[in-house]
Amino acid sequence: MMIEYENLGKANAGFFEDYKRAFDKVLESGWYILGNSVKAFEKEFADYCGTAHCCGLANGLDALILSLRAFNFNKGDEVIVPSNTYIATILSIVHNQLTPVLVEPDIQTYNIDVHKIEEKITTRTRAILVVHLYGKVCKMDTVLNIAEKYNLKVIEDCAQAHGASFKGTKAGDLGDFGAFSFYPTKNLGAIGDAGAITTNDEQLKDTINTLRNYGSKIKYQNELVGFNSRLDELQAALLSVKLKKLDDINNHKRKLAHLYHEGLKSDFIKPVRDIDYHDVYHIYNVRHPERDKLKSYLDTQHIKTDIHYPIPPNKQKAMQGVLDMYATPIADEIHQTTLSLPISYYHTEEEIMNVIEVMNKF
Repeated sequence: MMIEYENLGKANAGFFEDYKRAFDKVLESGWYILGNSVKAFEKEFADYCGTAHCCGLANGLDALILSLRAFNFNKGDEVIVPSNTYIATILSIVHNQLTPVLVEPDIQTYNIDVHKIEEKITTRTRAILVVHLYGKVCKMDTVLNIAEKYNLKVIEDCAQAHGASFKGTKAGDLGDFGAFSFYPTKNLGAIGDAGAITTNDEQLKDTINTLRNYGSKIKYQNELVGFNSRLDELQAALLSVKLKKLDDINNHKRKLAHLYHEGLKSDFIKPVRDIDYHDVYHIYNVRHPERDKLKSYLDTQHIKTDIHYPIPPNKQKAMQGVLDMYATPIADEIHQTTLSLPISYYHTEEEIMNVIEVMNKF
């Protein structure tokens, strides 16, 4: 029997009937851009995250780009960012003609090492862009203290952290902006591309809503150099359906993660757990010095895995001349040893126990 890493048809199967009803409602409404479905989802997701506002956008990368654009930083200003993030986080900085400044991660949590941030701050630093990697929120109390000390903006990349929290506060409610992706594989995944920004600042909310719509508040009047980045009515309607079950999705993945935690032998470096963190395991990763052999072995046993991520940003061809001056030994070690295990909403406990049994024979 094959245990797939992910199967979106199976993961969404339980929502199909409600999806079809939501689709028909949008289709019959005759209003397909920035209508009632978007307004409803924005309110629902803001309420879920505990924020005052949510702005629906076309995708997660746009959420990051517009978050930075809203502050109107000067060309070349610096943004602190973890060295082991997905390339989208870096792209948002580069697309704004800002300078990414890499900070190495904590080898235990894989999130930015908060104790290394201050040494990278200069007179040109304007923001800290944290990434809640794999579904674990960063140590945000320290980040926010540093930001206040140096008068910096804080943007959360929440693409993998829907419903995750730190000391009782959810991702997206900890910085100036929370940037979310609803890419189909996320815990709260759409049926296509979609994204959003959360904020508690009404003026920033108004700026994002203007930027996403060609820089326009009033039709045919353009105040800002804007974008076309609007959450689709259909995706918003489908996300509203799934949002009602997000806690169930997260709890199921936490249950599967617990099986991995308790069942895998100590040869595998497992994610750390801490009472201050409510982790949602968008990804359950282990690390092993023979990662590639482990992956191949699991493949022969009909267990599919993935790697998040095989190449760090500073080693990407696109980042030559931008990041290649950085030495990132900790990020390199993570990228060379990490392996993502099956942990989808549709996976059963029996399947995960099978994965554990096979892995423990490696």
